[in-house]
Amino acid sequence: MARTTGRRPPSNCPVCSSRLALTRLSCPSCETELSGAFAQCEFCVLTDEDREVLRVFLASRGNMKDLERHLGVSYPTARARFDALLGKLGIERAPASPAQSRIELMEQVARGEIDVDEAMKRLADGGER
Repeated sequence: MARTTGRRPPSNCPVCSSRLALTRLSCPSCETELSGAFAQCEFCVLTDEDREVLRVFLASRGNMKDLERHLGVSYPTARARFDALLGKLGIERAPASPAQSRIELMEQVARGEIDVDEAMKRLADGGER
């Protein structure tokens, strides 16, 4: 009987960097093999670290402050890590409404992450960072 090692297979071809296709499955117990074109799990592209970020985010019911505390990083860093995770999954963040942008800027000023002048500049630029 074959043992699983916990290693994750590569997701891209080592020769041309194209996405690899899942074409074969095997049973470690009875050694039955199936071949064909199988759909891959969309979460398989995530690293173990990304999966941990997602797990903590889901366990905290989407509370970004809990994610920030778990990672031991600033709010903007936690947010950037989560946005990068969404990008890996092909999920684009919806653009913030002008009201959300203003609130987020005020929260950043309150936390001391940016000063009032920077917030005013970002407001004038339409909230762009």
